[in-house]
Amino acid sequence: MLKKRDLHDVPALFDLMIDPEVFPYVRHKADTSDEYYFITKQTIEAEERGKLISRTILDEWGQPIGTINLFDIQENRGFLATWIGKPYFGKGYNQIAKEAFFEELFFQINIEGIFMKIRRANIRSLKAAQKMPYVVNANELYPDVYQWINRHEEVYDLYMISKEQYMFHYYGGPTSDEEVLEA
Repeated sequence: MLKKRDLHDVPALFDLMIDPEVFPYVRHKADTSDEYYFITKQTIEAEERGKLISRTILDEWGQPIGTINLFDIQENRGFLATWIGKPYFGKGYNQIAKEAFFEELFFQINIEGIFMKIRRANIRSLKAAQKMPYVVNANELYPDVYQWINRHEEVYDLYMISKEQYMFHYYGGPTSDEEVLEA
């Protein structure tokens, strides 16, 4: 389902990324295949330096269909960025990829928290985030981060997945904020 980024996947990923329904939501955009090779190479090198974590999302036949990343890692927290090609919208790949990525981040890499900044206009992503039982709205929990992501214009909501909240979910424990506080 996930694998480390690889230059061999660039042609397939580039074709998916340039779709007008995907392109606006991709963090590292490229206008040409050559530019996307360069960006992918930079991403691989940045991961080697511990600056980010990036994986290619695969379908059940091992074909690349998108990417999932943790950017701007500081103090064992980072920002999630995911995109999937339009032919794979609504087929459950995003949720499966996120679960696999979160397990890797929390259990193998020891990340403590995952922030998600989601444009208020991106209804698809807002609904997906709100479906996850371990995600909390963090606009008020992390006011400094909320202000930073909206420093130019207030267009984002901030969500957070903590390692503790994810582990409660993973091991079948309580998932609401109130239940966690009581635990």
